[in-house]
Amino acid sequence: MTLRGIGLHSGEPSTVRFHPAEGPVRFWVGGLELRPLASSVVDTARCTVLGEHNLRLMTVEHLLAALFIRGIWEGLVIEVTGPEIPILDGSAQEWLAALEDFPAQGPQALPLSGAIRVEEGRSSVLAQPAEQFALTATILFPHPRIGYQQVQCPPTPLAALAPARTFGFLHEVEALRARGLIQGASLENALVFSEHGPVNTPRMLYEPVYHKALDFLGDLYLAGRPYRGQFVAHRASHRLHVELAKLLQS
Repeated sequence: MTLRGIGLHSGEPSTVRFHPAEGPVRFWVGGLELRPLASSVVDTARCTVLGEHNLRLMTVEHLLAALFIRGIWEGLVIEVTGPEIPILDGSAQEWLAALEDFPAQGPQALPLSGAIRVEEGRSSVLAQPAEQFALTATILFPHPRIGYQQVQCPPTPLAALAPARTFGFLHEVEALRARGLIQGASLENALVFSEHGPVNTPRMLYEPVYHKALDFLGDLYLAGRPYRGQFVAHRASHRLHVELAKLLQS
């Protein structure tokens, strides 16, 4: 299975190929192996970036979210050509479809031994013991068409998060591009908001918070194994997600 596209931030072409292989899920980039682990994260500015030595691989979170939803922790090598996982349509639905033929494999979900909380200002992530995996994600944006949004999984199935696209605001575009970010962003791969409302058509009523929940799953995958617990991400960021994943990995 091969998928091609451009990077959201780099704007450069990239190709991803999936190969069945024994052992834990890992990336193969430029002749080097890179495990998707929180300890390998080198940047969390607007995306999650893995790195080792001189190697960097950007925007891994949507593909990792699809792996999380499919329950694939072993049996796969992901060969990447390019500096960034392609953004495709801005969601995880194409990754989820591409992984359909690969079986769920990996360790049993480990119960949390106690509560873990990471916070910064008004943002926080919380993990606490529970019999099954559950996620609550919330966002709050001072925008007339976003405001406060929440999604809970369950009852919302994790797979229902997959079509939600990355989102952003027109007033941020110039500044982000000046920082070398979103060079490949377009209305084809992002839900974009002007000051009044969405420029393109949303796929669902609460698409922004669905995408934030999807990002959380991708970053939680970096813990290296599944966990049973109640997870709450309140106005959280990639940085806070990854801090939680680091604590779980260790």
